[in-house]
Amino acid sequence: MISDELKKIVDKFNEQGKMVFLPETTDDKISGFENKNNVTLPLQYKKWLCFSDGGEFFLPAGLQLYGVDHKPIIDINDNDRPSDNYIVLGALASGDPILFEKGTEKIVIYNHEAGRIEDEEVYTDFFTFLKDLYDLLGIGG
Repeated sequence: MISDELKKIVDKFNEQGKMVFLPETTDDKISGFENKNNVTLPLQYKKWLCFSDGGEFFLPAGLQLYGVDHKPIIDINDNDRPSDNYIVLGALASGDPILFEKGTEKIVIYNHEAGRIEDEEVYTDFFTFLKDLYDLLGIGG
């Protein structure tokens, strides 16, 4: 069962553009992934995975998120990040990775070209990131 907050976000996405949401995963599979990889995923991302284990947003020029059960799977050793303090959860069509900072709920975008995380691309949590996608991707809405 998805939360009202997440349902509103998903409903708005479906109005705004072409989306491909992968099938959901389970709390048990998320816990198994976390235990196997010695990592704790952000709480709101785990809620997202129970709705859609990854997916593609605003096709064709949007972004892709990774999951724990359906390919592409989150690779906790993905080197496409500024340091080991981050884990790659997905990527923008530009190639810039979407990361979360270990031990926090923060979601950030790593700007490859500039070699840094821009202040305006740091989100307190995953739902805040989702709500900002229109502006981030230059779609408006």
